[in-house]
Amino acid sequence: MKILQFGLLIALASGISAILIYVTGVSNLNSVHKLSRDDVEALESLLSTFQKCVSANGLGLQAVTGSDYCQVTINFPSDTVPKWRDPKTGELEGLSFEFNLCEAVATWEQVRNSSTILTREFIDALPNGWEDYAWRRINKGILLNRCQNKTLCMEKLSLVLPETPPYFPRQFDRCAVIGNSGDLLKTRFGKEIDGYDVVIRENGAPIQNYTEYVGKKSTFRLLNRGSAKALDKVVELDETGKEALIIKTTIHDIMSKMIRELPIYNPVYLMLGASFGSAAKGTGLKALEFALSMCESVDMYGFTVDPGYKEWTRYFSESRQGHTPLHGRAYYQMMECLGLIKIHSPMRDDPKRVVQWLPSRSTIRAARIASEKLLRRVGAGSEEPLAACSIRKKQVRRKSSAISSLRKAAVDHQKYVKGATMYPLEHGPGHGMLCTLPTD
Repeated sequence: MKILQFGLLIALASGISAILIYVTGVSNLNSVHKLSRDDVEALESLLSTFQKCVSANGLGLQAVTGSDYCQVTINFPSDTVPKWRDPKTGELEGLSFEFNLCEAVATWEQVRNSSTILTREFIDALPNGWEDYAWRRINKGILLNRCQNKTLCMEKLSLVLPETPPYFPRQFDRCAVIGNSGDLLKTRFGKEIDGYDVVIRENGAPIQNYTEYVGKKSTFRLLNRGSAKALDKVVELDETGKEALIIKTTIHDIMSKMIRELPIYNPVYLMLGASFGSAAKGTGLKALEFALSMCESVDMYGFTVDPGYKEWTRYFSESRQGHTPLHGRAYYQMMECLGLIKIHSPMRDDPKRVVQWLPSRSTIRAARIASEKLLRRVGAGSEEPLAACSIRKKQVRRKSSAISSLRKAAVDHQKYVKGATMYPLEHGPGHGMLCTLPTD
């Protein structure tokens, strides 16, 4: 009986200790993420500047602040006529959209330091990466419902899976992302687009017969599932054979077969993307993500639906169904007013147009630190870039020859992050990053 009582006392003491440790931990966590006065001022400054920016540049859009430092609602003019209907409910798209500026600032600043190309290095560094992750990126057949056979998986992915990232943050200076909107036919942007260092296009958008409107230069092409399955048709759009193809979704056996048998000489890679939650989705957002991960500045053409639009159209084919154009338009306006992109459209056709009321880099930096604290992101509140790493792995093999040829801004970035390669974790805890560190 005494032994039983003694055991109960020990159990009770352990339980109390565990509760005290938990409470202390939560208290410490809250104190670590508690906003300072400087943090609050940074978020207030961002909100104030953001509202003025949307009002000055949004062509009728207005930003209204919410109940905290993060929530903002972007409203369309009341005379806007929505056309898109939800296929499930039949409801028309609304005229107001809520966004979280803290999530946007924290996530996009991470993207700008990341590599967004899937590599063997990334899968190797993930815990059980080949068994738990890689199989989801491969066409799942009877013989390959898991990647327990690493050799077989690597064989499947060999044509599109480089050892290390082929592109680096800050590698390019001025980049243009070209959408497929019919608005492109209203303004001859062709020569202007060809003046960028890098031009990124989407899916099966043609160039021939439209060069005065969309230009003829093409460096990258981001493809969704349908375009990837028609890879043989996509490569016919590129007369140079040098356009790099970036697949943003699952690789298919049929695509691998096409690469081998046609053959396709264009570089082909898989997109590794960040998670944007309920943000505007689609190939357009992923193309901007890809551009922002390796370009100093990003301009976008052929995405917006300006006030008074009648329907969402493509410049080369019939109207496109299934998009939510107003939501996307509002999200892109948010990106412009965070200093991430510059929007060009028939109503913004001056290439020298200055985006008014842009937040300074110091404001964005301070707001990012405050946002990470509020969101309890990995490494919140630290200026140390490696603090954001949820997973750190030493990189055994690293080809350094490619880094020496990069522009100075990219080399400086490599020094800043201590030579580590940072990858966004698509569903990582606390939106952290996977970082591979050099062995030096």
